[in-house]
Formats: sequence, structure tokens, C-alpha cells
Amino acid sequence: MPEKETLERAREDAREGKSPSTQAGEFVREEMDHIREGKHGARSTKQAIAIGLSKARRAGVKLAAPKKGRTSAATRTKAERDLRKGRSSAKKKTSARRSRAVEGALKREGRSAASHRSLSRQARQAARKRGSASRKQAARKAARTKGAAGRSQAARKAARTRERRAA
Repeated sequence: MPEKETLERAREDAREGKSPSTQAGEFVREEMDHIREGKHGARSTKQAIAIGLSKARRAGVKLAAPKKGRTSAATRTKAERDLRKGRSSAKKKTSARRSRAVEGALKREGRSAASHRSLSRQARQAARKRGSASRKQAARKAARTKGAAGRSQAARKAARTRERRAA
């Protein structure tokens, strides 16, 4: 069950007109925090992200399932099921036994999936798969929905990064 703050942050993103993937990012962030806190682990960064996306869909974020050929049929089916769960108002209680089993299995996994290094590697791999046009479009949309203060903050951060790279 996602934390109240996560749900609130995702709702705020929705109100601000941000994309479903940005809203889902709040759930992914929560998952990374859980791993860092030692609540449980994950086999890989991809798995940690997948858990977050699943939670987002179940919480009602309108994040579409991956298209055919992008992932395995099983992953797509699971994503579609999560979406339906998020849309329906009938909330079926999760089996306590199953919940404990999943938690137990994740507890045995490593914690490095949420490290800055592995997150950075995953982000670079994902970006490499996208074309420059789609990256440019995403950056444009980010600038549009950021607001003046956000843009100024991002510019300062970019300047700091450039300074570090030059040194």
C-alpha cells in the first residue's frame, strides 16, 4: 500500500497537468526509498522500477501498459491487470499469506538496486533506446510544466553540473 504522502504528491502532479509517467515516478521514488531504508531489496533496478509502476497503476495513475513487442506478454498482461485494478472501485483485500511471501522474497534480495550508480546506469540505458527527437520533446514538455521557479532552479543545477564536468 503506497504511503499517504506519495499518493498526495502523485495527485498534485496530476492537477498540475504532468504526464502519467511523472505521476508514477512518485511511486518509483517511494520504492527506492524503501530499498534504501532496508525495508526490502530488489534483484535489479528494473525490478524496483517495475514494482513502483505496478503500485502507481493500482493507485489509479492512468499509465498505459507497454506496447506489444516492447516487453514480454506476461509483463504486458500484468500491467493491464494493474490498470483494471486501479480503475475499479471494488477493492479486494490482499491475501496476508501472499503478501508475507512476497515481502519475504524481496527481503532476501540485495540493496544495491537503488544505489545512485545503478539508477544512473539504468537511466542511461533507457535514454539510449530513445531517439533524439523524443528526448527533445520530453525536455520541451518538462520546461513547459516546470514553471518559472523550477526552470531557474534547473538552470542553476545544469550550470553546476557543467562546472563540475569542466574541472
